Amino acid sequence: MGKTVTQIIHFSNGNKRTFSGIITETIKQGEFTKMTLMDGRILMVNTANVDCIEVFDESIDVKMQNLA
Repeated sequence: MGKTVTQIIHFSNGNKRTFSGIITETIKQGEFTKMTLMDGRILMVNTANVDCIEVFDESIDVKMQNLA
């Protein structure tokens, strides 16, 4: 993965949330997974309430823009 990613978090209750600009080196897993976003926000996710997390490398978007 790249230095930053976008994650779509699928929660057990059916909700989905998308977070962009997650700095991959700041992701720390535990009962709460903690991560820092490029704008300085800290995101904490209770992993017991998560079914699935989709992860997308943000550098792919830059590569695709350069091809256009």
